[in-house]
Amino acid sequence: MPSGYVIATVQVTNPTQYEEYKKWSTAAMQAHNAEVCIRGGQVAVMEGDWSPERIVLLKFASFDAAKAFYNSPEYGKARASREGAAVMRLICVEGV
Repeated sequence: MPSGYVIATVQVTNPTQYEEYKKWSTAAMQAHNAEVCIRGGQVAVMEGDWSPERIVLLKFASFDAAKAFYNSPEYGKARASREGAAVMRLICVEGV
């Protein structure tokens, strides 16, 4: 069965409030057995005009598990805490 991935690019607008989001999103990741592949760190744009401030890449057992994480009450609490703290673009992708 192919893995599922959640990929997010984030522009943090309120770092203090974003720390609250990180706390709740970490709990949601743990509850849904996410493998954290990337969470912040250095970014070097190699081509194009893409310049995300922060990148997150999570791996799940399946595409459906990745979608279930996003739609879960646990992550819903994290999303609510993030309102006004960041601009996020987030996708779910089926992978290998």
